Parts: sequence; structure tokens; C-alpha cells
Amino acid sequence: MAANGASCEQPQKRAGAKDKLNGKSADLSLRERRQKDKEERLSLVLWRRPVTTLHYFLLETLLKLKEWTFKLWQRRGIVFLCLVLCSLFSIAYSTEGEHQQYVQYLEKKFLWCAYWVGLGILSSVGLGTGLHTFLLYLGPHIASVTLAAYECGSTDFPEPPYPDQIVCPEDGGVEDTISLFSIMSKVRLEACMWGAGTAIGELPPYFMARAARQSGADPDDEDYEEFEEMLEQAEGAQDFVTRAKLGVQHMVQKVGFFGILACASIPNPLFDLAGITCGHFLVPFWTFFGATLIGKAIIKMHIQKLFVIITFSKHIVKQMVSLIGSVPKLGPSLQKPFRQYLEAQRNKLHHAGGSAPADENWLSWVFEKVVLVMVCYFVISIVNSMAQSYAKRLQQLRHSEEKTK
Repeated sequence: MAANGASCEQPQKRAGAKDKLNGKSADLSLRERRQKDKEERLSLVLWRRPVTTLHYFLLETLLKLKEWTFKLWQRRGIVFLCLVLCSLFSIAYSTEGEHQQYVQYLEKKFLWCAYWVGLGILSSVGLGTGLHTFLLYLGPHIASVTLAAYECGSTDFPEPPYPDQIVCPEDGGVEDTISLFSIMSKVRLEACMWGAGTAIGELPPYFMARAARQSGADPDDEDYEEFEEMLEQAEGAQDFVTRAKLGVQHMVQKVGFFGILACASIPNPLFDLAGITCGHFLVPFWTFFGATLIGKAIIKMHIQKLFVIITFSKHIVKQMVSLIGSVPKLGPSLQKPFRQYLEAQRNKLHHAGGSAPADENWLSWVFEKVVLVMVCYFVISIVNSMAQSYAKRLQQLRHSEEKTK
């Protein structure tokens, strides 16, 4: 009997070992297939396969429009309410009366806030490579206000032309009355709106991971796939980047609201992972969004704003220009355009409606071209990303057809 029992156990052990080996080989082949598909998609870019990339981009755009139209139809009550409100505002806007001054004020503030919220969303929403709107728009705006405040001795710039153009007030002011807090107050609205936009831009990874966890479906997102792989291989993580990602994930998961707040309050390139983690572990929406909004729109924004204002304060700028001039050999030639640029900005501040000089400073020209190049690269990256999304749809369709055969 014992011999028969031992002989029965041996085939069972062999069968178990065989099943485990088959499972490992299946996982390996699946991982290899995913890697091959990913490499195939990443090769789909405008500078390698322009015709196919543009074709896939157009098809993906049409599919997205169809999906969004269907979602809007599902929420047609909210859409109808928005249309009614827009119609009422349009009637109020076109009707003459004493209320026009309030309508114009609300319109101006709404468009100004929407502009900065939109730039904040573009900075963090994950379209293509992301547009670094703080470096390109908000940072230069805060720097311009800082330089103007010290030059004019006041932050009470005449409106209009502010904020389109900064001009010193006619009565002027006393330079010593300018403080750090007065400049921070002047740019607080646009800075907070930009920060709120970056918080809104963090919502798509959260909603995607939450929907995937609740439905059990395989989401169409590379970051979420990497997140799941990272969780599977957490124990064997060796490199610094993976350990940093795991640190963010553990902080958000264990500390909750204050962990999210800490991650959102500092410049953190890994914050996308916090959104995915919160969605994956079904953290309540207001816990995630509330902490993200407070961290990005209030705490982090004040840190970044303070840094820019201190950097472009009058005495620091003078020291920076002097430091450039002290560079051996190249110093004086590099210092000259900076001095010319600052002098041109001072002249503009004291001459409302003055035209720009004919020989435009090359620093302004270079900055404009850098902005243009970055915006173009951002648009190209969106085209590539959407084309790759359509390629992934085709790959998933092909794999599903192979399974059914």
C-alpha cells in the first residue's frame, strides 16, 4: 500500500512541475510578445514612417471623436444644462445695459483663468511628451512682473494694457515699498490657476487605473502595464528608479491623504505613478484630487513662484549680469546682449504703446524660437502617440483573432 501511495505521488509531482514549467514558458512568451509589440509601436513615428503615422493618427482621431460623442450623448442632461447656461450668458453679453461692465469683467477674468488652467493641463495631462508651460509661459510672466515691479516701484500697473503689456503707472512709486509679498500677490491668481490645471491633468491616470481595477480589464496604457509589472517584481528591484517608484507607491498607499499631499507639493517627475497607485488601490476621488489640488495649486506653486521672484529680483539680476561679465575672454561679449535686453525692457515699461526697436535683441529672438520648437515638438509627439495608440488597437485585434482560431 505504501509503495502504491509513493508511486501515485511521483506522477502527481511530475505533473505539477510540468504545469509550473509550462506556466513560466507561457509568461515568458507573453512578455516577449508584449516587448516586440511595444518596439513595433515605438518605431511608428513621423520621421521614420510619415505616411503610416499620419494615416493611423487620423483614424485614431476619428475613433476618439466617436467615443467622446457617445459619452456626451450618455450625459446629455449635463450637456443640455451647459448649453442653456451658455445661451443665457450669450443673451446677457449681447444685450445693452448697465450690467455690461460686470459681464465684461467676468469675461476678462474667466478667459484669463481659463488660459492658465489650460496651460497647466497641457503641462501634466500626458499628451505626447507634455508641454513645459511653466518654463515657457508662467515663469517668464512672473519674471516680467518682478522686473517691472522693481523698475516702476509699484505693482499697480494700468489695466488695460496689463496683463497683455506691462507699463509703469504715471504717478510711479517708491522702490523701497516693493516687497516679496506684494509681487507674490500680483501673480497669485495666474499661478494658482496654473497649479489647478496641473492637478486636473493628473486625473486621467487615476481614472484609468481605477476603471481597470474595478472592471478587471486590460487598460490601453503603457504606464499602467509598467506599474503592474513593477508590483510583480517589487522584491527583486535593484535599480534606483524602480526603488524610487516603489517608494512613492508605498508612501501613497500607506500614508494616504498626507502622502499624496507630500508627493504633490514638491517638483516630482514620478507623480503620475501616484495617480495610478491611487486609482489601482481605489483611493476615494476627493482624497486624491483634494490632496493633489492643495499640493500643486497652493504649496508647490508658492515654492516655485518664490524661487522665480527671488531669482529675478533687482539685486540678484545685477549680480548675475556682473558675473557673466567676469567670465574670461567671452564675458564682455556675453554681457552686452543681456544689458541691452534689460535696457529695452525698462524703456518699454516707461513708454506706453511704444514700438519695439528695429534691431531686436537676439535673446528675445532665441527665446521665441525655442518656444516655437518646443510647441512643434509637442504637437509632433501627440501625432506619434495617437498613431501608436491606433497601432495598439490593431495588435490587440490581431491577438484576439489568433486566440479564437
